[in-house]
Amino acid sequence: QVQLVESGGGLVQPGGSLRLSCAASGIIFRFYVMGWYRQAPGNQRELVARISSGGTTDYADSVKGRFTISRSNAKNTVYLQMNSLKPEDTAVYYCNTYPPSEFWGQGTQVTVSS
Repeated sequence: QVQLVESGGGLVQPGGSLRLSCAASGIIFRFYVMGWYRQAPGNQRELVARISSGGTTDYADSVKGRFTISRSNAKNTVYLQMNSLKPEDTAVYYCNTYPPSEFWGQGTQVTVSS
């Protein structure tokens, strides 16, 4: 069974940084495009960034230049470095394959507030 465990969220001031991690199991990780998604209260879940098995990346316009997705196939882990955070980045962040599987982790809360 697929398991996705996100960590690294927290409360940060505007302009601050956080690094999220997601450990995946139950899949042959290196074969999959992986994505970070987020869901803010009242909003639908949206794709933030994705990374191919070979390391090609793609970002939502709202985070380009501020967020960086990376992966370690040896550790079955995908990361999201978030810099210059804004209040509108506040959301629960999830990782999943891209396109997403039916299996979602618990997510990690990111709150950007002064």
